[in-house]
Amino acid sequence: MATRYRCRACGNLTRFDVVATRRTRSYHHFTLAGELVVEEEAVLEESVEDVSCRWCASSRAVEELEAAVVAETDGS
Repeated sequence: MATRYRCRACGNLTRFDVVATRRTRSYHHFTLAGELVVEEEAVLEESVEDVSCRWCASSRAVEELEAAVVAETDGS
């Protein structure tokens, strides 16, 4: 499940710039013509370095939402 965010400054729930570093393992399939198709990719490690609001550019006011809050927000 992907992490959901909310900006406490402006109320944004949908648009964020996320800077992250990932370490992955992927299966590269090259065609005979030399074109690459990545058929499988597994994230081994991920570190989120910064999240900022696309609407108001705040990074200090962005918070991760808990699963219960996400369900309420989505109307579930």
